[in-house]
Amino acid sequence: MSPESKKLFNIIILGVSFMLIFTAFQTCGNIAQTVITNLNSTDFHGSGYTSMSIIYGVFSASNLISPSVVAIVEPQLSMVVSGVFYSLYIAVFIQPTTWAFYTASVFIGIAAAVLWTAQGNCLTVNSDENTIGRNSGVFWALLQSSLFFGNLYIYFAWQGKTHISESDRRTVFIALTVISLVGTVLFFLIRKQEDTKAPGEENSTNEIPGDSSSAQNKMTRALAAFSKYCREKQTLVIKICHYFGVELTFFSGVYGTCIGAVNRFGREAKSLIGLSGIFIGVGEILGGGIFGLLSKKKRFGRSPVVMLGIIVHFLAFYLIFFNIPNDAPIAPMEGTDDIAYMIPSKNVAIFCSFLLGLGDSCFNTQLLSILGFLYSEDSAPAFAIFKFVQSICAAVAYFYSNYFLLQWQLLIMVVVGFFGTITFFLVERKAAAALAARGSDYSSI
Repeated sequence: MSPESKKLFNIIILGVSFMLIFTAFQTCGNIAQTVITNLNSTDFHGSGYTSMSIIYGVFSASNLISPSVVAIVEPQLSMVVSGVFYSLYIAVFIQPTTWAFYTASVFIGIAAAVLWTAQGNCLTVNSDENTIGRNSGVFWALLQSSLFFGNLYIYFAWQGKTHISESDRRTVFIALTVISLVGTVLFFLIRKQEDTKAPGEENSTNEIPGDSSSAQNKMTRALAAFSKYCREKQTLVIKICHYFGVELTFFSGVYGTCIGAVNRFGREAKSLIGLSGIFIGVGEILGGGIFGLLSKKKRFGRSPVVMLGIIVHFLAFYLIFFNIPNDAPIAPMEGTDDIAYMIPSKNVAIFCSFLLGLGDSCFNTQLLSILGFLYSEDSAPAFAIFKFVQSICAAVAYFYSNYFLLQWQLLIMVVVGFFGTITFFLVERKAAAALAARGSDYSSI
């Protein structure tokens, strides 16, 4: 197998592994609050929103050390261990207790920081400036396929159900736990890249070799790289992450809960949570394919794709505002009988799911691409900072989701999204200038 084929193989395995793990985790996040409100046990007093807030809060703090962990443990083993913790979190829902639920939330927050830092490193090591757009699109399309499979099962299994029984819950989460473990095992298939540098030449930080330096030297190098990126003006890119954190919270947890709480959707309300997740996935996969795999046909850089993404999201927010009752995010187990500014429409609700996924893919494929380009020599700290800021915002958003009406959550996303897009344009100009300095034309995404 040629070196280029080996790199593409690694990207595909990386994407398939994440697809399986997040088939389990994203389905879990989409239905968690609905499942919890349907628990019969009076001993359980957890909240899905609070759990996610803990996860992202710990995730954020853990990004301060995740580059060092990846440097010492190595990316492949880091992803394997992290995948095990994802599986344990999902398994808690088989027989949930409050203490285990929140304890697992802490551990998965740590695991998530390590997993995504290692993923960014693996993506960068197996790419160059000519393939980073393609590889970002391949990875993103495979990852977001996770939204299709788990939610498809939820749609059919929960069809016509107004209450989620204990048997329903156990069946779903046993299956999701097994799927997550399979994805974790697949990480072992990723092949290490050979050292192609001349004798005596220093290894670049993004390669994180396993036998060329001591663990102490690896940690020192990783901490120094992280500190450097925190000081650099180029980390203006992290300001974009405020919007990614807020909108991630909305489409991955809050919106599905809103749909399931609308009583005017009838007996299909709960199953529509799964259908919503499917169409978010369709939007993500379509966007990943168009703006990643076909990136070479684009000749205007990343900014037009990001502009399309924010327009699509603003359209989705406008339709959601008119279609979904304001109290839907915080409705009790009985749901809400209120209406917004129109009679709630299932078709509009699902169309908005598609728009949320499509817009998210516009942002994420371009951000993965620009991070891989700007920080190609020291990728782990750069991706760690990105996730650090994103997860702080996600933690705050999940916390206020317990209390804020839908209209205020939508307003926050509009304001943060506008400024995040402007910031991306500024970073994109720096990327274009950097490529011009290399003597290349800035002609592809």
